[in-house]
Amino acid sequence: MSDERGRLYVGTSGFSYPGWVPRFYAPGKVSRKLLVAYSARLPAVELHNTFYHRPNEQQITKWLGETNEDFRFCPKAQRATSWRAWSEDDPTESIRWVTDALSGFGDRLGCVLLSLRGTLERDDEALERALSAWPTEVPLALELLHPSWRADEVFECLRRHGVTLVATDLEGRDEPDLRRTGDFAYLRLRRTSYGSADIDRWVRRLEPFLLDGLDAYVFFRHDEDGQMALNAEALLARMSEVVGT
Repeated sequence: MSDERGRLYVGTSGFSYPGWVPRFYAPGKVSRKLLVAYSARLPAVELHNTFYHRPNEQQITKWLGETNEDFRFCPKAQRATSWRAWSEDDPTESIRWVTDALSGFGDRLGCVLLSLRGTLERDDEALERALSAWPTEVPLALELLHPSWRADEVFECLRRHGVTLVATDLEGRDEPDLRRTGDFAYLRLRRTSYGSADIDRWVRRLEPFLLDGLDAYVFFRHDEDGQMALNAEALLARMSEVVGT
């Protein structure tokens, strides 16, 4: 076990949801102030809108200005580029198109989430090409949803490149394994509801990673009324009680 505990960065997929008033956001908040309110209560956000639009420098500067120095952003890589990264013989240019746009985050960038659609089956050559082209200075969390990716050779490839395998908790499936392949852990909680027993169970599963010095990023899915943001707060508070982080 490491002498230094890892940090837990908990949040939701996105923050700009006026429907979270009044359950999470206070009444009277306008859309342009939602990130300010969000970051006062949670330490990280998984940026979902970057999946559809490449962020520009002005947008990133605005996000940074609305959050404190300890807040972390985990943008989801743009969907068209995510596809090209696996279909091109040399994905270097496509990947750089994504990562260059994110340089403005500086050390406030937690990592980039690269998600492959669930129908995309295992392709070891494509995986090796993409990870070899990915710049080592940009932390990467890779979501491989198709069951065919669950193989020791895949896990070893991720470890060799220092890439984190995303654990995704989906409705109607068994809870995913948490595997250490990179320098941090990344968990996506995508079920429609989580009770206190579920949160306690995930705290117990994440605890060894934090005690071993690994940071962990945990993001609940967005919802209509803000309950998932409250769940994120509950997980953060419960972990603080357990390991003091």
